[in-house]
This record gives sequence, C-alpha cells and structure tokens, in this order.
Amino acid sequence: MQIQPDPKVRTIEGVLFDALIKVGAVSQDNSDNPTKVKLGRAARTDAGVHAAGNVVSMKLITTVPGVPDLVARVNEELPPEIRLWSIIRVQNSFNARTTCDSRKYTYFFPSYLMIPPKPGSGLHSTLRAQGADCAPHSFWEGPDSSTTPQDDLKRKRAYRISPDQLSALRDAANKFEGSHNFHNFTVGRDFRDRSCQRFLKSIEISDPAVYGDTEWIAVLLHGQSFMLHQIRKMISALVLSCRTNTPPQIIEELYGPRQVFIPKMPALGLLLEYPIFESYSRRVAGVNAKLQPDDPEFRAPIDFEAHRAQLDDFKQNHIYSKMRSIEDQHGIFDGWVRSIDAYAGHDLEYLNPKGIVPQSAVIKRGEFRNNPFREKKRYDATSFPVGGAGHGTVEGEESSEEEEAQLPLGKEELADLEG
Repeated sequence: MQIQPDPKVRTIEGVLFDALIKVGAVSQDNSDNPTKVKLGRAARTDAGVHAAGNVVSMKLITTVPGVPDLVARVNEELPPEIRLWSIIRVQNSFNARTTCDSRKYTYFFPSYLMIPPKPGSGLHSTLRAQGADCAPHSFWEGPDSSTTPQDDLKRKRAYRISPDQLSALRDAANKFEGSHNFHNFTVGRDFRDRSCQRFLKSIEISDPAVYGDTEWIAVLLHGQSFMLHQIRKMISALVLSCRTNTPPQIIEELYGPRQVFIPKMPALGLLLEYPIFESYSRRVAGVNAKLQPDDPEFRAPIDFEAHRAQLDDFKQNHIYSKMRSIEDQHGIFDGWVRSIDAYAGHDLEYLNPKGIVPQSAVIKRGEFRNNPFREKKRYDATSFPVGGAGHGTVEGEESSEEEEAQLPLGKEELADLEG
C-alpha cells in the first residue's frame, strides 16, 4: 500500500482516501492532500503486490451524520478488491509504521521451479563448468532437447516436489531465521549500513497443495520489518540454491561483505498477510483494565485475527484465485525461471557445489560487468491483460534496472520503501 506523488497512479491508499472523503470521514478542507490528515501505513508493498491486511493511521471524522455504520458505508464506496475491516481510535502517539512490531508475509510459487536447469541451458553449462555433478534429472530424461517452452510447461504443471526436495527447502530456509545483514537482499544499501541488519522471527514452508493442474508451495515469513525487495530476493536465493543443489551454507555467505546479484522472484507470488502490534495492544490493555468500553479513553487492541473468517474469504476470492489464474494463463513463474536458466554470465556463479561466493560473482560498484543479468519488468507486474498472449517470451523485454537506479538512496526515503 502506498500513495504515489503522481495523481494518475491508482493506489489502495488513494482509493481509500477518496472513499473517506465521499462519506464525510475526511473534511473538504483536508481533501486535497492526504498529508493534512497525517495519513500513514504500517507496511508498504511493492507496487501492485497483494495485501490481505494493513493498518492506515490518520485523523478521521468517526461520527458522520446519517451514517450509523461507518465501515459499511466506506465499503460501499470501495471496489470489491479493497475492503475496510474496522476503524478504531488509537492513542495520540500512535504511528502506523513505527508503532508496528512486526509483519507477516506469504510467498507462493509453483513447485515446478524446483526442477533443475534444462540440459544445454546457460545456467546448466555454468554449473557444469564449476564442477557440479548435474546428474540427469528424471524430468528431462524423456523428451528431446528440442521441445518448446510451451511443451515443457505442460509437463511442469504435472510435476510434484519430492520429500527430499521439500526437506532441503526447509533446511535452507532455516538459515534465514535470526538477525543477519541482508544487504544483498535489497537495493541501494551497503554492507556497512546498519539498517541492513534485520531480524526474522520465523520462516515456515507449508506442505505443497495442488490447485488445478499445478502444485503450489507457500512460505510464511514473520519479521520485524523488511527492506525493499527483500522477501522476493530471499525466496529467489532459497529456490535457486535448492534447485541447483548448492549447499545451504550459501545463504550464510550472502550475509558477508561481498556484494552479489540476487534476482527478484516474480511479484505475483508475494502477499502481505498483516502487520502486528503486540506492544501497543499490551499497552492499551493496561490502560483499559480500569475503563469500560464506552469510556472516551478506552482504546481497542489491533488484532487482525478478529477478522480471520473475512480475511480468509477475501484472500480466496480476490488474491489466490487471481494469482493462480494469471499463472495458468501467462506462465509467469515459468518465464521467470527460463530467464534464469538462459543466463550464462558470471553473476549467478555463487550457485555452485562448494556453497561459497567466488570472486567472479562479486560485484564492485562503478566497475564494468561483462554480460550482467538483466531483470525484466514483466516479473514486477501483478496484473496482466485478460485474454492476452500466454507464456510470454523473455527476449526483448525491457529491463527493470534503469527504474531501480532512479530509486531514492537517502536513509529516510529508503526507510519509507520498507514493509
């Protein structure tokens, strides 16, 4: 959730702010600029990324003449894919972002991403050159090497992850828990930047589940806060290391001072579950112990679990179904992994049987890189034209590097890009 300076860009907060104006919860005097009501949010997502729950704080008119149920009235003005769960009064010192203790996210991806690189692909050749075994995988043994991406994808959808692969994923994921320097898992940050030290409370990988023809894996992450692109790069490092049989110690290597390039997973799979306000809720509980709920000083705790049934229904109808439909029609994850496998440069050479970062994969700022990996804007998108061409090619698509080079690099601006 975010407010963009460009009024032509449609954002969740912008739509919510307009709805609050229409119902009279924001005065006309304050309607021209959200900063007048000190609008802020607990967690920011990459543009277009799904969110099941978030907290927006602002000065609000809660008693509107002729509106007995303000939440229901606001929802009447909102599109069905944006819902307001509740409105509660908070303490004057409350700030949605800084008062928030932690955030929960889930990342979803098809299990066919665990299939090793196709024989003859760029990454397959790179792995072999580094001494990887690259034993024939059963998935690639049947068809000849001339099969088309469309042919391969039909077979990939029938792929099911093995118990050994799932165990390897979970073992590698454990390397993320605790406090680490995640400078390689974001953009615009240096190893010496103390703000790169982040604490991940837990990471859980669910048992795979089949929807339609495709098996999906969900990764639930609970952390204090996450930097821009951090989760998408974490899941990328997890998936790529496991599908190439790179030892899990590579995750620990990536916390070191050497800078490397980690591609972002598609934005389509990322979901903000909700932010958590444990400290604030405990604080108001102490105050509320001496008050009645109708007392003007009473402040309700912030608890998304009170809306669990509504959240689950919303996610099923407006997030999961859309995510799966887009993948079924456009093969986004397959296009992403093919773009990875097609690459034959040095940037991904930390994927190797030794589990160490070789000098050839180290990036030095300002130094020319021969054949750098170029990410595609396509994999930053979460909306695609209905009925458009599926299984898009990766050749000739515009790179997202130029846009990221324009990101603000000041500490305050980067902090505002966090989730």
